[in-house]
Amino acid sequence: MTRIALLQMTAGIDLQANAAVLVDAVDRAAAGGAAMLFTPEMSGLIDRDRERAAASIVAEDADPVLRSVCEAAARAGIWVHLGSLAVRRADGRLANRGYVIDGTGAVRARYDKLHLFDVTLPTGESWRESASYAPGDSASVVATPAGRLGLAICYDLRFPDLFRALSDAGATMLAVPAAFTVPTGEAHWHVLLRARAIESGAFVVAAAQAGQHADGRTTYGHSLVVDPWGTVLLDMGETAGLGFAEIDMSQVDAVRTRIPVLDHRRAIPPIGTVA
Repeated sequence: MTRIALLQMTAGIDLQANAAVLVDAVDRAAAGGAAMLFTPEMSGLIDRDRERAAASIVAEDADPVLRSVCEAAARAGIWVHLGSLAVRRADGRLANRGYVIDGTGAVRARYDKLHLFDVTLPTGESWRESASYAPGDSASVVATPAGRLGLAICYDLRFPDLFRALSDAGATMLAVPAAFTVPTGEAHWHVLLRARAIESGAFVVAAAQAGQHADGRTTYGHSLVVDPWGTVLLDMGETAGLGFAEIDMSQVDAVRTRIPVLDHRRAIPPIGTVA
C-alpha cells in the first residue's frame, strides 16, 4: 500500500500566500506518512484579470512558487505533483504547466496542458484560455513512488484519446489537477473521472480548486481518488484542506486481468459513410 495526499485549495491572486499554503501542505503530507502530494491546477495563481496577472507570471527558472515547493519537497523528502502553474515560455506566450518533483527537490517531469478551455456556459460564464495560453505539444508518463503517473490537466479530462495514449505508454495512475467551474463540475466531474479510471484500468487522482476565489470565480472542489474499478476512494467535498488515500497498486493488474481492455484495444478502421 502507498499513501498519497491531496491538497484542495482556494488559490488567490497573491503568489506568496499561495506558496505558503503549498509549503504547509508538503510538510503536513510528509508528516502524515504520504509518499507523494498532489496539488490542483493553477496552484500558484488564480487571477482572471490578465493585466494584473501578467506581472506575476514569469519564466520557470524565476518562478517563486516552483522554487518554494521544490525546496519544501527536498526538506520533507516527499514527491510532489504540482498540478500546474502559469509560466512564461521562451517565446513570450504562457503555458499552463504541471510538474512532478522528487524527494530531492528535482523536477522529474513537465507537462503543458494540451486542451484549452474556450467555452461559453449557459450561465453566461465565458472562458477563453487560448487568449492567454499556448497549448502543449506532448504528453508525459513518469515513474513515481505512487506508480507510473500519466499527466493531464483539467479540460484534458474530456478527451479520452489522451488517457488511452497515457495508459498505452504504461501509466498505472492518471493525474487530473483541476479548477472546474461549478456548473460543469456538478454535471460531469465525477462521471468523467470514474470513466477515465475504468477505461484505463488505472487509478485517477484529481486534486482540485474549491470555493470562492479572490478574482471572483467559484470552483467546484470535490478532489477525488478513484480506483481502477471506478470506486471513489476519496471525495473531499467543497472545503479546502488536505486529504489522504491508500493506494494498492496490485489492483491495477487485478482489474486489467479481469477485464483486459488494454489488450483488446484495436486501431479504429476507416469509417464509411452512406449518402
